[in-house]
Amino acid sequence: MKTQRAKEIAASPVMANVTYNGTPIYIQHVNENTEMARIYPLSQPEAEQEVPLMSLIEEK
Repeated sequence: MKTQRAKEIAASPVMANVTYNGTPIYIQHVNENTEMARIYPLSQPEAEQEVPLMSLIEEK
């Protein structure tokens, strides 16, 4: 996923359908410098992790 699109999704009040390794996730924060995103699975809000933006997929 491109940095700008990830930032748009993170800032939007509308939930986007984004997955990480096939799991639906929520993007909390995007770090442009490292091209990483802080995310958590929708089913496990306590399981926060940092992942590369390239590993996120927006489902249409």
